[in-house]
Amino acid sequence: MAEVLDVTSMLPTRFEPKRKNRFILALEGIDAYIVKSSGQPTYNVEEVEISWMNTQRYIAGKAKPNVLPITFHDPIAPSGAQQVHEWFRTCFDPVSGRAGYADFYKRDAQLKLLDPIGTVVSLWDIKGGWLQGDINPGDLSYEDATLTEISVNMRWDLAVLQY
Repeated sequence: MAEVLDVTSMLPTRFEPKRKNRFILALEGIDAYIVKSSGQPTYNVEEVEISWMNTQRYIAGKAKPNVLPITFHDPIAPSGAQQVHEWFRTCFDPVSGRAGYADFYKRDAQLKLLDPIGTVVSLWDIKGGWLQGDINPGDLSYEDATLTEISVNMRWDLAVLQY
């Protein structure tokens, strides 16, 4: 016998979507209000091929975390560039040429997604983050009056979506 659907089951239910502009990235040593944009943690799961005669099967291999792109505003005071470069110098000091201990340059972070009234509705705990690759302070131009920004990639060890 055919199922007859009730009209109320076919109508969309009310919901409040998460918005891209409602987030706080809390990083030790970095003021949260200078964060302009951030990615969310993502993993790439490698595949393992199992060959047998003329066929292959695949199973999941290691999960590798992808870098987290972050863009900071660069205010005059307190200096955003100074905060980012203080963190960078814990990894590598360009003056002395010394590298730092992982215990000094790896930092934990929290990425909090908020609802319209500021309640945390989604929380990522990010462990072992450090600045990897380019620290890009952007270009300067006499013809452009937009704000200066600093772009970085944060490499991390583990990210857990708490809720």
